[in-house]
Amino acid sequence: MKIDLHTHSIASDGTQTPADVARSAREAGLNVFALTDHDTTAGWQEAGDAAVRLGVAFVPGMEVTCTTQDGISVHMLSYLHDPGYQPLVERIEECRSNRLTRARSMVELLAEDYPISWQDVQHQVGPGATVGRPHIADALVELGVVPTRSAAFSGLLSGRSKYYVRHRALDPVEAIKLVRAAGGVPVCAHPMAPLRGRVASAADFDAMIDAGLAGLEVAHRDNPDESRAILMKLAAEHDLIVTGSSDYHGAGKPNRLGENSTSVRSLTRICEQATSGVEVRWP
Repeated sequence: MKIDLHTHSIASDGTQTPADVARSAREAGLNVFALTDHDTTAGWQEAGDAAVRLGVAFVPGMEVTCTTQDGISVHMLSYLHDPGYQPLVERIEECRSNRLTRARSMVELLAEDYPISWQDVQHQVGPGATVGRPHIADALVELGVVPTRSAAFSGLLSGRSKYYVRHRALDPVEAIKLVRAAGGVPVCAHPMAPLRGRVASAADFDAMIDAGLAGLEVAHRDNPDESRAILMKLAAEHDLIVTGSSDYHGAGKPNRLGENSTSVRSLTRICEQATSGVEVRWP
C-alpha cells in the first residue's frame, strides 16, 4: 500500500484544488493520502469526497505553523483532530492573522528594492487561503524577479534575508497539547531540514516528546541522510511513529506525490491514537 501523509492544496499554498490533489494522488498510484494544508481544514470535505469517488483513502490533516522560544521554525502535522475544537481553532486563527501582518511587512520591505505590490501577491492566493511566503514567492516568479519558488526561498525570502520578518506562531509544545486535546495525533514535519534554516535542538525535541509528540516525519526530501539516522534513533528510543511523505504542493515545488511513503503500521498507529471521532475516509 502506497501512503503519502503530507500534501497541500490552494486552501493554503499549493497550486491545485483539494479535488485535484485527490486526482493527482490517484494518478500517482497512491492508495492513501492526507491533505495537510497550513493552519486550515477548509479542504477536507472536497478532498475527501473526491478521493472516495476515485477509490483513494483520505486522511484529514493540517500542518500547524510553530516557532520555538528562540525563533526556530517548526511545523507540526496534525492528523484526525476535531476541526471544531475551539481552543485550537482560536489559536490557529490568531496565527493566520499574524501571517497576514507578516506577509504585508515583507512585501513592503521587498517593494523598496523590487517591483512588487500587495496586489501582485493577492493574485497568487486561492479562495479562503491565508497569504504566506509561498504566495510572495509566486508573485516574484511571475514578475521575473526570481526563476522559481525554491529560488525565492533560498534567497530573498530566506531567514537570512534583510526582507525576512519573523512569524509570531504557536510554540510547538502548545501546538502538540492543543492537537492532543482536539483528539488528534501530532507528528513533527521535516524535523531536521537544515536548508530551511535552523533546526530544533535536542532540548526542543525532549520538550515536544514530553508534551505528547506522536511521531516524526523522517523520510522527507529535506531531511539529509545523517539527520534521518538521528531521527530514527530518537523514534526508537521514545516509541514514536515514523512517517514518510512528499510535502506535495502541485506546481509550487518539485516534490512529487509518493516520493516518500508511510508504512501501513504507522498509519494504523496514527488511527489508534486518534480520539476525536474523525476517521480515515475509505472508498
